[in-house]
Amino acid sequence: MRVNYIGGAWVPSANDRLIDVINPATELVIDQVPAGDPADVDAAVQAARKAFTTWSATSGAERASYLEAAADLLAERAEDMAATITADVGSPITFARRVQVGTPLAVLRSYVELLAEYDFAGQPLGNSLVLREPAGVVGAIAPWNYPLHQVVAKVAAALAAGCTVVLKPSEVAPLAACELAGILQAAGLPPGVFNLVSGTGPVTGEAIAGHTGVDVVSFTGSAVAGRRVAQLAAAGIKRVTLELGGKSANVILPDAHLDTAVKVGVAKAFANSGQTCNALTRMLVPSEMYDEAVGLAEQHAARYQPGDPADPDTRIGPLVSAAQRDRVVSYIEKGIAEGARVLVGGPHRPDGLDTGFFVQPTVFGDVRPDMVVASEEIFGPVLCVMGYDTEQEAVAIANGTPYGLAAAVWSADQDHAVAVARQLRAGQVEINGGAFNVSAPFGGFGQSGYGRELGVHGLEEFGEIKALQF
Repeated sequence: MRVNYIGGAWVPSANDRLIDVINPATELVIDQVPAGDPADVDAAVQAARKAFTTWSATSGAERASYLEAAADLLAERAEDMAATITADVGSPITFARRVQVGTPLAVLRSYVELLAEYDFAGQPLGNSLVLREPAGVVGAIAPWNYPLHQVVAKVAAALAAGCTVVLKPSEVAPLAACELAGILQAAGLPPGVFNLVSGTGPVTGEAIAGHTGVDVVSFTGSAVAGRRVAQLAAAGIKRVTLELGGKSANVILPDAHLDTAVKVGVAKAFANSGQTCNALTRMLVPSEMYDEAVGLAEQHAARYQPGDPADPDTRIGPLVSAAQRDRVVSYIEKGIAEGARVLVGGPHRPDGLDTGFFVQPTVFGDVRPDMVVASEEIFGPVLCVMGYDTEQEAVAIANGTPYGLAAAVWSADQDHAVAVARQLRAGQVEINGGAFNVSAPFGGFGQSGYGRELGVHGLEEFGEIKALQF
């Protein structure tokens, strides 16, 4: 059983009720965490406020030394952390090692490098000196799909900025965050600088968002929950960063290398069992290439056979919970009812997997932009292949959802791809499979939220601007 981490110590919750942590591949209870109580949040916020005075006065080099120590410890414990995430989320172990642990490790190291060069001394502007100072106590509310990366993206940036943190990890997959708390403790982070409180969104999350002692709220999750967080924070005029959903388009232009674009597109749709906010879930291909693209999508999707996530050869594991499995299956059934053609997969449980929250990776053809499966975030391994006649139509389809988190463009002419990418209403656009950059700003347009994470833009979300006039 896990407990909270407050003021540099592991302490029990004020609420005795516990939440079971379930392995999604075996459906067995593997741990428990506190269900949460507003008193836990209040204790954590008080600890964070007490620590803020000293922590905010530290130099960038001092903060970097703690983050570097944490990165070194995470590297040493990487295999255990990956195994924890595989058991907690169901991510295949190879993916967990490379992405679920590898990416947050890179993020930690990126902030160590950034702190070595970031100018906290301020910039002269006429007769003024413009400073960026730590904003205060950060309330961080993280999701379950990337339970270490999404935590580190918030915590590393906030600590680098000189803020203290109260973190609520998802109660669905909380174990990686608990392990990170142990790493930060072992790295010697001063008491109260980082605090972890477990619990549900309606209890712990809402207590954080509405607490008068929290200065900034950083939330990643659904649009519905994001609206609630913003409402609660608004009462206290708090700054809020929201990283919400996506329905990202993969625009394949007529001169693209079709096989590569489709192969990568399928991989980006099915990664982490499709439980990725920037998953490329809509593949847009020229009508004259549609039949060929569909055939390639079927061929590449067949490589993703659900299986034991602890097996290094497994490409796709279970969904995180029974509720998430049922939600995804219901969307697949909606797609069929709307007239979409099942090319691969479908709503039935994969053969030979009687236990676990598994869903068949599904590819739909004959998808229209007005279908539910083409407009709503499914958050599972479901790919929609859609045709278009003109480039203008492709851009209109890509921009035709309330979301704007990510997108991709493929073309043999990079300048042309960039010209199309500039027309897409999305916070990040991959050009010909461009790699994820942990120093580039991450966030979206529209109902994908506001504010940015990662790199200098992520750090500056946790700063207040002050002007000294001379």
